[in-house]
Amino acid sequence: MFTLDQKTVHRLEPTVRRVVVADPNAASARLLGDIVKNLGARDIFFESDEQRVMDLAREVEPGLIITECTGPRLDGAGLAKRIRRSTLVCRHAPIIMVTADATATTIKGARDAGVHEFLRKPFTTADLFRRIENVALKPRDWVEAVAYVGPDRRRFNSGEYAGPRKRKADTPKTAAQTVAATKDQALRILASALAQFDSDPAQAVRAVRQQAETLKTLALKTSDARLALAAGALETCLASGRADKADLIGPINALLAISAPEPKTQAG
Repeated sequence: MFTLDQKTVHRLEPTVRRVVVADPNAASARLLGDIVKNLGARDIFFESDEQRVMDLAREVEPGLIITECTGPRLDGAGLAKRIRRSTLVCRHAPIIMVTADATATTIKGARDAGVHEFLRKPFTTADLFRRIENVALKPRDWVEAVAYVGPDRRRFNSGEYAGPRKRKADTPKTAAQTVAATKDQALRILASALAQFDSDPAQAVRAVRQQAETLKTLALKTSDARLALAAGALETCLASGRADKADLIGPINALLAISAPEPKTQAG
C-alpha cells in the first residue's frame, strides 16, 4: 500500500495546491483527481477541450497541469506548446502527460513540446507520485529559445525516456564548467533567436530577454566586465522598447563577438 509522510506532503503543497486535469475520459480524470487530492491538492479543475484548458489556466494559474496525450478536442503536445509560448502566469508550470500510447515517437514529441514528465497508462499512485516529486522537488533549468521553450530536455526525467544526455556524466563537474556551459547555451540561443526572429517575433524577444538576463548574472558572478557591459547594452535596448530585429542585431552581435575565437596572427 502506498503511503506518504506529512513532511513530503508539505513539500509538494506549493506545486499541487491548484491542479488542472485535461482529460476527455471522465473516469480517468476522476482517478487523477483522487490521487492528487491524496497528495495534498486543494483545488482540482477538470477540462477536456484544449481551448477551455487555456482559458482555465489563465483564470486559476495552476501549479501543475496533467494532460492526456490525445482527445476529440485535445492535443496534449499542442497544449503544452501553447502554454509555453503564451503570456500566461503559469507558462512555466510543470506539465505531466499521460497516455496508454507510450511509443518512442509520442515520448519524444512530449519532451520536445515542453512537457516535464511522461506517464504510461495503466499507472499506480506511486508512479504518479514519483512524477510529481520530480517536478516539485527536482527542478530543471528552463530553456527560453525560439524553436524550443520548456525545461531542459537533456534532463528529461521520465522513467519512460532513456534517450541521450540522461546520465550523471552529462552534468558539468566543476563550477567553471557549469558557467561555461550556461554561457555557451545563452549565446547559442541568442544567435538562433536572430536567425529565427521572423518566424515568431514575440517568442524571439522573450528568448533574447532571458539570455540577456542570464549573461548579465553570469558576468556579475564571474566579474567579467566586458560581458556585463554587453549584456547590459542588450537589456537597455530591450527596455527602451526597440525590440525589432534590426535594433537587436548590434547588441547581440557584440555579445557573440566577446566569445569569438581570437584571430590568428601570422608570424613575421
